[in-house]
Amino acid sequence: MPAQQLPHPPPSGPPAQPIPERAPESEPEASYDPATPADAPTDPYPDARIGVSALSLRYQVVAALAVAVVAVGALVHLGMVFLHVAPSNTVTKQHGKAIDEWIYPEFEQNWKLFAPNPLQQNIEVQVRADVRSADGSTRTTGWYDLSAEDGAAIDGNLLPSHTEQNELRRAWDFLTATHDNTNRPIGLRGTLAETYLRRIVVLRLGRDDAAGKGGTVQRVQIRSRTTNVPPPEWSDEQVSTTPQYRLLPWWKVPADEAAGGVR
Repeated sequence: MPAQQLPHPPPSGPPAQPIPERAPESEPEASYDPATPADAPTDPYPDARIGVSALSLRYQVVAALAVAVVAVGALVHLGMVFLHVAPSNTVTKQHGKAIDEWIYPEFEQNWKLFAPNPLQQNIEVQVRADVRSADGSTRTTGWYDLSAEDGAAIDGNLLPSHTEQNELRRAWDFLTATHDNTNRPIGLRGTLAETYLRRIVVLRLGRDDAAGKGGTVQRVQIRSRTTNVPPPEWSDEQVSTTPQYRLLPWWKVPADEAAGGVR
């Protein structure tokens, strides 16, 4: 009879846990900076000065003075060239000889800055009218200085309107550019300029109540009064201060404009 094998007794206590394997420690990698290659030579004189700082104090002062002289000379030269090519002004009139001695002959310029001379005249646009009063009588008004009215509105005004500054002036420039010396219009633009200026002055006359209560404007006549700006006291320039007038013919005012219907 075969011997019976007895079962092994169960192990006492908790089951044994497997021991984890330790990963092999990796050696730290050497850092590499492409900006500083390993074989780059070291500076044997890390505290050495370069440029002007390498000079002694005496020579640093000399170098600074030389740079200052060159900078001042360049600024003076640029200023002289600017005054030479600029339009005639107060500085060039007082020191023109010194400027010419600096420029000629080595630095002569054959061009001009801001070639058109700035306007040195006062131009006033004035108007008068033939009006029909409410009782049927007619009369001619005196001259209304419209430019002076605009100037009074602008003077002391921090924010003057575009109309007060430019409307009348641009209308007069438009007319003079499209009319010949005999005040005849040149092409359709001349006729348009007349209509534009006429409507402006009729509106201004209505604002000034030139026709009176119940009156209407029948005709208008416009003129310009031009005077030269007098030179300063130190200048020997001689200019005439006598006013010059340009008188336009009488223009008939259409009924719709006279009634204020066109704006």
